[in-house]
Amino acid sequence: MSYLRTFLPWIVFAAVPSQHWQWASLAALAVAIVIIRLQRRAGSGFDALIIELGSAFFFAALAFTAFSDPQSGLHEYSAALASGTLAVIAGASLAIGRPFTLGIARRTTPREVWTRRAFIRTNVVITAVWTAAFALTAVVLALEAYAGSAHSTAAIVVQLAGFAVPMLFTVRYVAHIRGKAAVS
Repeated sequence: MSYLRTFLPWIVFAAVPSQHWQWASLAALAVAIVIIRLQRRAGSGFDALIIELGSAFFFAALAFTAFSDPQSGLHEYSAALASGTLAVIAGASLAIGRPFTLGIARRTTPREVWTRRAFIRTNVVITAVWTAAFALTAVVLALEAYAGSAHSTAAIVVQLAGFAVPMLFTVRYVAHIRGKAAVS
C-alpha cells in the first residue's frame, strides 16, 4: 500500500484524459500535497517522502506550464517527462546514498533492521530497478511522442508497465530476501 500511496499523484495524472492535462497536473499536485501533509502528520520524515516531494514540484511546474500555455508542445511529452522526472528523483536518491525506497520500507520494518547492511543493500537494488524502469519508460514514451503517438494505447501500456514491472520486482525481491534471511 505504501508504494500505491507514494505514486498516487502519478496515477491520478495518468488516469485523467490527456486533453485535460492542465486539470490532470493540478489534481496530481493537490494529491501530492495532501499525501505529504498526511504523512508528515503521521510522523514520516522527509526521507520517506522523496518521491512525494519531487511529485509536488514536478506537478506544480507542469500545472503552471499547462495553464499558461495549454497548446504547449510540452503536452505531447508530458508522460515522458513524468517518467524522466521519476528516474531523476530515484537516481538522485541513489547518488546521495538515500535510496527513496528506504523511507517507504521503514514504514513497515522494525527500527532495529534499518541500519543492517542487508536492509540498505536491498533498498539500493530495489531503487536501482525503479530508476531503470522509469528511465526506460521515459525513453520509450519520448519515442512514442516523437512518432505522434504520445497518447496512444501503446503509450498507456508502457506507462502501466513502467510502474507494474518494478512493483512486481519489489514484491518478489523482498520475499526472496526474507526467505533467505529466514533460512540463515
